[in-house]
Amino acid sequence: MVTTEMIRDLREKTGAGIMDCKKALTESDGDLEQAIVYLREKGLSSAAKRSSRIAAEGVVASYIHMGGKIGVLVEVNCETDFVAKNVDFTAFVKDLAMHIAASNPIYLSREDVSDEFLASEKDILMAQAINEGKPENIAERIVEGRIGKLYEEVCLLEQPFVKDTSMTVAAKLNELIATIGENIVVRRFTRYQMGEGLEKKKDSFAEEIASQIQQN
Repeated sequence: MVTTEMIRDLREKTGAGIMDCKKALTESDGDLEQAIVYLREKGLSSAAKRSSRIAAEGVVASYIHMGGKIGVLVEVNCETDFVAKNVDFTAFVKDLAMHIAASNPIYLSREDVSDEFLASEKDILMAQAINEGKPENIAERIVEGRIGKLYEEVCLLEQPFVKDTSMTVAAKLNELIATIGENIVVRRFTRYQMGEGLEKKKDSFAEEIASQIQQN
């Protein structure tokens, strides 16, 4: 059954019309990811309509957490220099840099996840499921479900957006695309944490940043 909430979530992710979202979910048996693919194939997603347009302008934004404990650089591209100076665009990029500092994504999207990382995580998840007493055929299905959750944890575009956890970073990005009317692409990012990889006491920098963002 396709619910109003499902339609709303799909619309936020794609910018497509309400009736188009309802049809996509109906055709996809309520599967959100398949509905997104359906809309893109039909050219009904606002993001899909603009994704072929060249985005060669934009900004590189930085964010340094208080005390210089964590630093982030992120590049977000758009089509025109005019939009690169747009208040909504620059605010999104700034918020995205803070999000990366707080949420520590490893990859930009699931397409960027390395085969080695994925294979290693699948082995770990399979061992966990077997240790829980699940038969191997059931364990395999459990692993596939948990891999989906893993993508939400390690991929920037699939993480819940720090300033509005009701939507993902990708949904927030598509919302901005629909509002501004240009193709916008998160191209790359780098996150530095002081002393990363060194043996030292670990402080919860991510929690500090998340708290600071909520106060803003």
